[in-house]
Amino acid sequence: MTTPYPTAHLIKEIGRGAKGARSLSQGDAQALYAAMLEGRVSDLELGAIMLALRIKGESTAEIAGFLEAAEASFPLLPAPPGPLAPVVIPTYNGARKMPNLTPLLACLLAREGVPTLVHGVLRDKGRVATAEIFEAMGLPVAGAPGEAAAAFARQLPCLMPIEALAPRLAYLLSLRRILGVRNSTHTLVKMMQPFACAALRLTSYTHPEYLTMLRDYFGNCAPAGRGDIFLMRGTEGETVANVRRAQQIEWFHAGVGTVLADKEDPTDALPDLPDDSGAAATAAWITEVLRGRQAVPNAIAAQVAHCVDVARALRA
Repeated sequence: MTTPYPTAHLIKEIGRGAKGARSLSQGDAQALYAAMLEGRVSDLELGAIMLALRIKGESTAEIAGFLEAAEASFPLLPAPPGPLAPVVIPTYNGARKMPNLTPLLACLLAREGVPTLVHGVLRDKGRVATAEIFEAMGLPVAGAPGEAAAAFARQLPCLMPIEALAPRLAYLLSLRRILGVRNSTHTLVKMMQPFACAALRLTSYTHPEYLTMLRDYFGNCAPAGRGDIFLMRGTEGETVANVRRAQQIEWFHAGVGTVLADKEDPTDALPDLPDDSGAAATAAWITEVLRGRQAVPNAIAAQVAHCVDVARALRA
């Protein structure tokens, strides 16, 4: 039997609307989210909490507490061997208009010897998910940590569905289908660091109001020793550099942010991309790039180079 976790006193704080609500302390947020993950919060209270936070917006302290509970809810992956720290690429958006080039980024990193973990959803209605392109290219989709380690040993990127990596988080993500809106978990999965060693996280945001919170968290609240972060506005939500429009990428190391790429940096047009940006066409084009028959877009080549440099420094 699980002990129910009463939340009325917390809902009273966060549920007073965008202007009247008060944020939770980091400790209360950690305890609440842990109870949500453990199934100790009733469905009625769970829905109220998610909608209250959706309206209020999460504070940095709340995100810090939630993330602490989230990363404690699943076994962390063991450190891969080798001279380069792993790179973590979340993929929870896919692409609707542009081709989804997250698999190209992952393949280029793996080819450089970087243990590259992509984690996310397998499908997203109305979008081309990274997993669909992985499947079209015959790339590994892991159901267990051992399968991820085997892919790293072959210098291949590995995609791990969130259901396999962190099933309790996957359940909270799935509530979007019932409530009709995203919840705090959609932010947390893009921030979490699933390795037991230092790793480089690629983290994106979609809505500008999240940038302030993410800068505050990575600059002031992120636990030491967990690695570095590249923070950027998502390319249709994905953490791959936009090849058609320059965007800023900030590197957070030991709480200090440095701009790696700026909005004023030049971009290049994507060469010879098929009009069809579906999974099969995108997979075929990425394969041509990997075989040297198409040029690697400059923005992605620069992103790869930055990742390799940091992955090497983290291990050194």
